[in-house]
Amino acid sequence: TTRLNFSCFSSFPREVFTKQLDAHPPQQQHQHWAQLCSGNPTNRIRGCDRYGCGSFGADRDSGKGKHLGVDVICSDGATVYAPFSGQLSGPIRFFHNGNAIDDGVQIRGSGFCVKLVCIHPFRYHGQIRRGQRLGKMLPMQKVYPGIISHIHVENCDHSDPTHLLTPAVPPSQQQQDGRWAAVCAGNPTNEIRGCDKYGCGYYGAPRRSGKGKHRAVDVICADGATVYAPFSGQLSGPVKFFHNGNAIDDGVQIRGSGFCVKLLCIHPVRYNGAISKGQVLGRMLPMQRVFPGITSHIHIENCDHSDPTSNLERGKGQ
Repeated sequence: TTRLNFSCFSSFPREVFTKQLDAHPPQQQHQHWAQLCSGNPTNRIRGCDRYGCGSFGADRDSGKGKHLGVDVICSDGATVYAPFSGQLSGPIRFFHNGNAIDDGVQIRGSGFCVKLVCIHPFRYHGQIRRGQRLGKMLPMQKVYPGIISHIHVENCDHSDPTHLLTPAVPPSQQQQDGRWAAVCAGNPTNEIRGCDKYGCGYYGAPRRSGKGKHRAVDVICADGATVYAPFSGQLSGPVKFFHNGNAIDDGVQIRGSGFCVKLLCIHPVRYNGAISKGQVLGRMLPMQRVFPGITSHIHIENCDHSDPTSNLERGKGQ
């Protein structure tokens, strides 16, 4: 399959921004945007498919470029809502060829400026309120069959909008029980890796040809997928496991809510500060590059080397 280069996979040309923006206001750091697409109340981000990955900073142009937006999952034809209140401007064209998804709009206001692409807005000008109907998702499957349909969301200043897209988790929902939240997008029950040619993912599995034991649990996670905080706490890191600078040698520790855990083979949004249960923590690193054919996963290790399995069994047996 030929890799394609368009706004939903790569950044907009700089000349387009130059014409449409006279300034790039800094994005606020401590607010959360409203739901963008009906059917996706938490603004889940596209993982990886045969066309690429949806996270901020994902590879584009065969590794020559980086994704300067975030792809929020949205079914073809779904209703699209304004993430914040502001002034509309547009239309925004990228393909300039009249294909089925060559449309979009900009919203500037509330301290933000964002472009939403691959949607058809009800109007291109005037004021809009947070949560108000903005338009509808265009038929992406007509242009890219089999892709995970999505809205390309790009801050006007090219900063990372991921944390703004993550809904704040009310404290009342953070400690409903002892189980942790879903750790990886696409794996709502924290399914644990089984066995493959590299070994098994359960706690206590043999390591080093039977001379050692796995003191962690491997939670299945597709390369490039969004990773979430399993509980509320304080971040620290980076945590390195391989110490050789390979493509998956990154991670972070979270301590709080009576737990302490290390999540490895992920790239966190940040290494320090507080984080809430269910908030975006980072993204899965490209494990297939290092171990081709493995079941890609997050290595989750309790700081005291105890078994985290019972905390990860979210929703099972219910």
